Amino acid sequence: MVRLIAPLAVLPVVDCLAGLPSDPVAGPRESSTALPTLQSVAVPELPDLTVVAEAFHAALAGRTIASVDAPGPLAVRGTPAEQAALAGQRLLGVRRRGKFLILHLSRDRIVVNPMLTGRFQLAGPKVKRPGKTAFVLAFGPRDEPPADAATWTAGAGWMPRDEAPAEMRYRDPTQMGKVYLLPAGIEREIPGGGPDDFGPEADDPELTLDVWRRRIRRHPGELKNLLKNQEFVAGIGNAYSDEILHAAELLPFRKRSTLGEGEIDALHASMQRIVSDAIAELRQRVPPTFETQVRDFLAVHNKGGQPCPRCGARITQISPGGFITSYCRACQR
Repeated sequence: MVRLIAPLAVLPVVDCLAGLPSDPVAGPRESSTALPTLQSVAVPELPDLTVVAEAFHAALAGRTIASVDAPGPLAVRGTPAEQAALAGQRLLGVRRRGKFLILHLSRDRIVVNPMLTGRFQLAGPKVKRPGKTAFVLAFGPRDEPPADAATWTAGAGWMPRDEAPAEMRYRDPTQMGKVYLLPAGIEREIPGGGPDDFGPEADDPELTLDVWRRRIRRHPGELKNLLKNQEFVAGIGNAYSDEILHAAELLPFRKRSTLGEGEIDALHASMQRIVSDAIAELRQRVPPTFETQVRDFLAVHNKGGQPCPRCGARITQISPGGFITSYCRACQR
């Protein structure tokens, strides 16, 4: 029995590669950036991975794996025999759970935790691979796209033709992220991926206001740490916790125990709106370069010294633990 993640719902696709180092890649948009410092790395979060999952599901589900390559074997958790056994299996779907991307195959599963520096690319086999590509699944043609493909992907120019081959590539300059091969019937524990490691998804319709109120009472700590706690709510990380707290007009280091009922409700509403708006923005701006993470539309995160879009005061930015926290001292309380 494999320990991980329960069945997932279909989610929008976002590129989880953006904001991280990338070599030039042939395509409509090319990018080349130096390896970022730890605190400036744009870690994939729910909106980013939602778009990636939706797009890759629409482009690849229903195809059969023709071959598997692992140029960066340190990033792969599985045996050579398990890797070879992936060939010939059909991809049933691509889903997101928290900050993990999950590929459901006709027999086995593949789970990717991109962590800080992992990125994904959708490309034809003749497109040059980016440097530091760690894992590649080559797919053959299919009869038709999946019936549950996200509507926004229909007719997209970046979608590979059904009769054409396509590749899903995982790139990780540091090999910090991991690709877990999960053969049916084999137990392989995934750090952070156990059934008790996830709370409800931040965009789950079942995370109603009443459920939110009950869950948040059990957490007395600081608000930013609370939002980043995957056991409390899954999918939110460093960047979007800043955005949610700014939208709710709450300071990141404020204790949950000091919140009034109205503030608890405002935090829930802000989380839902920020996540929904970000997914909509990224659907429009990420494809076809799924290895590019878009964050320039955020209100405060990583914008220290710039004017707050709500009150005009200068945004404060600090880096506790090497990770950026951005907020407005004037209008967040």
